Amino acid sequence: MNVSLSSPQPHLTRGHSAPSRPGWPEMIIGLIAYVVAFGAVYLILKAIPDDLAVINGIVQLGLSGLMGLFAFAVAVAIRIRGFSAFGLKRASRRSLIIAALLGIGCWVLGTIVSLISYAINGGIGNVQGDYQAAAAAGGVFTVILTALMGAVLTPIGEEFFFRGVLTSGLLRFGPWVGVLVSAAIFALAHGINPVLPVAFIVGIVNGILFHKTGSVWSGVIVHAFNNATALFVPVILGLSG
Repeated sequence: MNVSLSSPQPHLTRGHSAPSRPGWPEMIIGLIAYVVAFGAVYLILKAIPDDLAVINGIVQLGLSGLMGLFAFAVAVAIRIRGFSAFGLKRASRRSLIIAALLGIGCWVLGTIVSLISYAINGGIGNVQGDYQAAAAAGGVFTVILTALMGAVLTPIGEEFFFRGVLTSGLLRFGPWVGVLVSAAIFALAHGINPVLPVAFIVGIVNGILFHKTGSVWSGVIVHAFNNATALFVPVILGLSG
């Protein structure tokens, strides 16, 4: 798979101008909507007692996806245009298989980066502890709900907004700007913590995939496999230990 950012996007027709993309209104108002949703989520999570880690983890995962979907819906509502402008178009089976492998690769690379970050910063607590507590809760319903929230809803919500709106809109300024800037915003949205570099890696990979395919679905698969691996591998290793 050629990852050069300078190659033409396959979803552009030779000899024709670029397809309609989200513009500044969609990107700016979408970001405002995301920030507003973030504030609401913060208040909701503050109301959940600290000793309810399992419930907190499931709620956080679900709300992460809903925040993205809310911002995406607001951005789409700004101007009437086809969903294809936001990358909601079919991805090839080959690209989805590659995306699944890349998702696992992102987790491996992200784990290495996180370990380096822990070492440099003298060991910071696991900011995803509530998510993993939900994954390790033991009950079948809880585990299924965690998987649905973390590996289905969150990837769809976040990819629809960050790639479908931001990357798509910023690609008008070139692939380097589109991929790197949207990845940086995506990383910052996860907070200043050890997850930030991991989110940046996922953002870059998914930005490149969006640039190459014009579809958000490859990024959704990367995101889903990365999240599922991050949620359940530590739990499985803990049980086997």
